Amino acid sequence: MENKLLTPLRLGDYALKNRVVMAPLTRMRADVELVPIDLNVEYYRQRSSAGLIITEASQISRLGQGYPMTPGIYSDKQVAGWQKITDAVHKEGSRIFLQLWHVGRISHSSFHTDEGLPVAPSAIQPKGNTLTSDWKQVPFETPRALETSEIKSTIQDYRHAANNAKIAGFDGVELHSANGYLLNQFLHGKTNHRKDEYGGSVENRARLTLEVIDQLVEVWGAGKVGIRLSPFTFSGDVHDLEALPVYGYLLKELNSRPLAYVHFVRARATEIEDQKIFEKEKELWNRYSGTIIAADGFTPETALEYLDNEWAEAIAFGRNFISNPDLPRRIEIGAELNPYDRTTFYGGGEKGYTDYPFLQKQNA
Repeated sequence: MENKLLTPLRLGDYALKNRVVMAPLTRMRADVELVPIDLNVEYYRQRSSAGLIITEASQISRLGQGYPMTPGIYSDKQVAGWQKITDAVHKEGSRIFLQLWHVGRISHSSFHTDEGLPVAPSAIQPKGNTLTSDWKQVPFETPRALETSEIKSTIQDYRHAANNAKIAGFDGVELHSANGYLLNQFLHGKTNHRKDEYGGSVENRARLTLEVIDQLVEVWGAGKVGIRLSPFTFSGDVHDLEALPVYGYLLKELNSRPLAYVHFVRARATEIEDQKIFEKEKELWNRYSGTIIAADGFTPETALEYLDNEWAEAIAFGRNFISNPDLPRRIEIGAELNPYDRTTFYGGGEKGYTDYPFLQKQNA
């Protein structure tokens, strides 16, 4: 019997060759102008056996950056760098979406000295530490609350980035509204204390994400746009179960927009004490009538269980795709997976990036 992970899938406007998705993975290996380099081209080319590649998160503006050496999509040089990557992936017969990113308060002023402090829905300091532009670990700063007029400008930054992604040759874009970053911060009451049209009610907290989605759909068409959501995330100090009604409303609104997919990040059992959370999670997912990509900690075996139970139509692999550039082939023949090296995840060169072995040598 054929492994369902390896069967074709209609996703939005595209027919994918399999249901194995490469998850967006921050690797911090762009150049000093935050431009993708030749090493990045090889990294993505190696993993082009995926039905869909979702790139590492890429900031839509200088103010959207929160980590060293992460690529952007707001300058002409960045667009040209990404063009080399999309060309390489397309030559290998895969599809590639760019993940659009603004980190909000999960940043440090050293990344954007002209713009000053990080921005957020409200001036609430996250717990924990962050990295500076020179890789030093320091406590998070208290961000500055965005003015309403600045939110409108940020929406246009997303639109500009979406246009740039089209110029760079991508097949579509994924809106990052998860993992504690800017749009996620607007969704949760823990991080959003606003009194204007972007805070307070369920509809107001979902407003920014939906306004950005509508801009992306105008640029790309709905069938070439996806969105990433993580209702139960602890990342970025946003965890807030009282936000669930916001996600219910958001999914209802997304159902009226025929997007390519919603990319759900699962709750982590290691973070959740109340097992009823997983029932709430499934209930939330069932509210979405379109294509679902599920992510977070999947093995080939648990991924197949999700597909067989029709909990998702495709599965995004992260760490296992880092260490297994030929992951679909390994799934096909049941081969052992290479272990990953966490010490090489963030920053560096080819070690732990493009030097993981294939089952057999690739064609030159």
